[in-house]
Amino acid sequence: MRKGPDVQTSAALKQLGQAPVDRRERRPVSLRGFALREDGSTIEILLLDLSYEGCGIETALDLAPGESLKLSVLRRGAIEAKVRWCKDGKAGLVFEAEEPEPKQHWPRRFERTVLTAEVSMRRLGKHTFRVQVFDVSPDGCKLELVDKPRVDEHVLVKFDALEALEAEVCWIEGNHAGLRFEKCIHPAVFDLLLERLAQL
Repeated sequence: MRKGPDVQTSAALKQLGQAPVDRRERRPVSLRGFALREDGSTIEILLLDLSYEGCGIETALDLAPGESLKLSVLRRGAIEAKVRWCKDGKAGLVFEAEEPEPKQHWPRRFERTVLTAEVSMRRLGKHTFRVQVFDVSPDGCKLELVDKPRVDEHVLVKFDALEALEAEVCWIEGNHAGLRFEKCIHPAVFDLLLERLAQL
């Protein structure tokens, strides 16, 4: 049975008096950045893995479970995060949740970035298809359809760099559809996703 960060996370959460929570799948990365501590000091970090909810880092300093940080990677702004565990020069962070916004389809909350890329899309209980995505924003995308869903149906969309996102079909026109992600992608994670898609 594999031991490591998940075990450390559970132990740290028990020390904080919190119940352990399952973390989403994380993808390995290697990105240098900085973390601003509550006392105003800055430490250099190496981002080791990344998901929509959090990340793993390498740092020369010990961090305390429950400590709040502002994480900055590639000069893309600060991400509010909290330390879940720290051991042997590594730490697990969870991104602090932003205030939820009212559910709405129109007007769009973010500008769409036009691109040409492929994603995997799957209707629940159906086969997975590789489809073309034409534009994307932190809260949705426009893509082509192979297995046509219904408006308001929930589907899974997976970018190669990250885990699958649950999305709601907002509109269908011919073989194209507009999707709204159930959970908005954090702006800093979205920037990293765009950078990776641009290299394909």
